[in-house]
Amino acid sequence: MSGFPQDFSGRVAVITGGASGIGRALGHRFAAEGASVVLADVEAGALARTIEELAADGADVTGAICDVTDPASVDSLAEHVYASHGAVHVLVNNAGVGPPAASPWETTPNDWRWVHSVNVFGVAHGIQSFVPRMLAAGEPGHIVNTSSGDGAVNPLPGASVYASSKAAVAILTECLAAQLSAENANIGVSLFLPGGGLLATGMWTSERNRPAHLAREHPRSTPALTVERVVRLAAERGRELSIASLGDLASQVVAGIRSGRYLITDDLAADAATLHKRADLIAAGRCPLLQEDHGILS
Repeated sequence: MSGFPQDFSGRVAVITGGASGIGRALGHRFAAEGASVVLADVEAGALARTIEELAADGADVTGAICDVTDPASVDSLAEHVYASHGAVHVLVNNAGVGPPAASPWETTPNDWRWVHSVNVFGVAHGIQSFVPRMLAAGEPGHIVNTSSGDGAVNPLPGASVYASSKAAVAILTECLAAQLSAENANIGVSLFLPGGGLLATGMWTSERNRPAHLAREHPRSTPALTVERVVRLAAERGRELSIASLGDLASQVVAGIRSGRYLITDDLAADAATLHKRADLIAAGRCPLLQEDHGILS
């Protein structure tokens, strides 16, 4: 598998979930590297504002409304990008949502349908629509799938729906990397685990985009968690929580692509140590969840 060129200038980067949060930061970063950026998102208003913001900074940026849960919508995105740009060199399957925390038996079928349709099927649809076109073009490329340490490394028990979706993304990405390597494809693959602190993104309020046909089947029993509330709860317990820099996370992705790194994470050594501890528990025939490692979030 060939490495991606060091220079992003003149390359085309497509980012799903690009209107806000990490996707927006990635748009800024790829644009600063000289890439032509295509942002895709289901939120028309937020997408328009982000495009206007990047364009004001001189970025070569366009946008497209895209519902990653709909394979036809993702395929239309791919057709649009290839028709307007002629190529895709970087694909970031970044769109994601998070449901309310709950015990597994208190979750509902719609919770699972909604979260997995975005977090898992959204990645699968991106792969299905873009990879055949990227292979046919034969140009060097790179695919980044956004997962989470909450699932890929150490699941948070109270977030079973979300954690299982991100674990699925991790396995899907491994399989994608292995299959592209077996094909001697000129396409690299990375699994992105955003970290370095709490993520102040729209993930906390993703219910705003929850479709009516997948609405809650019973009212929530606890107040919605927000970044501000988590920080306040931690402070009440004498702990200070840091907020991750989204710009730093975007820089990690660019550096990871340049170096051909499979796992892009804030602290590789810490993630490896956690996985070693989990492996030791598995070897002892025990449940490997390390709930105490999640601290305030547990």
